[in-house]
Amino acid sequence: MKIEVGLWIDHRKAVIVTMGEKGGTIRQVQSNMEKHVRFSGRSSQVGSAEDMQDRKFGNHLGRYYEGIISLIRGADSIWIFGPGEAKVELENCLKRDELGGRIVGVDTVNKMTDLQIAAKVRNHFQRHL
Repeated sequence: MKIEVGLWIDHRKAVIVTMGEKGGTIRQVQSNMEKHVRFSGRSSQVGSAEDMQDRKFGNHLGRYYEGIISLIRGADSIWIFGPGEAKVELENCLKRDELGGRIVGVDTVNKMTDLQIAAKVRNHFQRHL
């Protein structure tokens, strides 16, 4: 049975649409992340508050991506899309986990509802059968 996954992702949530022979499912994963503030200047102090906040943000994102990967690991095809950097960061995590060969595309799209995401994924994989 071939499993195809399309997922919309940003730093706050991911919407995972899994399609198989018996239909599809939609699952939402929340990062529970506070908005990340990026500082324009870099402090020369080692271990500054900004550096600690950046490390905490990065560690939280890493756990978020690991959770998503655990849910899509069994997919034969993975299509990633979303508005910001998260899609490329997830792509890099998948490549590190030796799942990069399953990625069929990474595209930039704006915010969408879960139903719009599901329709987009269905259309994408029907076109590529």
